[in-house]
Amino acid sequence: MVNFGNSWDEILKDEFTKEYYLKLRDFLKVEYRLHTVYPSMYDIYNAFKLTAYEDVKIVILGQDPYHNEGQAHGLSFSVKPGFPVPPSLANIYKEMNWDVGCRIPTSGYLEKWTKQGVLLLNTVLTVRADTPNSHKNMGWEIFTDCVIEHLNRRETSIVFMLWGNNAKSKRRIINNPNHLILESSHPSPLSVQSGFFGCKHFSKANDFLKSKGFTAIDWQIE
Repeated sequence: MVNFGNSWDEILKDEFTKEYYLKLRDFLKVEYRLHTVYPSMYDIYNAFKLTAYEDVKIVILGQDPYHNEGQAHGLSFSVKPGFPVPPSLANIYKEMNWDVGCRIPTSGYLEKWTKQGVLLLNTVLTVRADTPNSHKNMGWEIFTDCVIEHLNRRETSIVFMLWGNNAKSKRRIINNPNHLILESSHPSPLSVQSGFFGCKHFSKANDFLKSKGFTAIDWQIE
């Protein structure tokens, strides 16, 4: 049984006995045994462990984990300390610099955001090494749909940042007028010029939070 150590345990407990999840678990057992899979099976749910349901102020939704060695650790767009900043995150940092004046960090470790209420979630939570989207349509989308549905039902306002087509597909679930949806292209080098640069999501999110009486996010990593 998965244990988050916070309110997600009660909220998501029923998912782990459903047929789709049991099939997903069997698939993952084989994948982890026969292939290199990221992140480590112990890191899959780090986003939930670090940001409890009631603490979520912003959801940054990505695609699937980094597929290169040592990068992914259960937080979308984040890499472990000591690893180079990947291109997508470098572009996020550029937009932050232009939008809210943050210095460009040398670290790609985003845990500081999670402690302020930023849920760093991917639509798919695992990936085979060097094979992006390899765990797509295996059940993770059903699980993350459930997560978004629970967040959507919250009365307290949340900002949803949907980056890329996989993330945008979740928009259909978010229909609570209390929330703010911000959409753009994915920050990868292949699509960053198609709407991510200049989206000003970081300032828009903070303006929205402040308008609701919440503390703004300090986006500066270091």
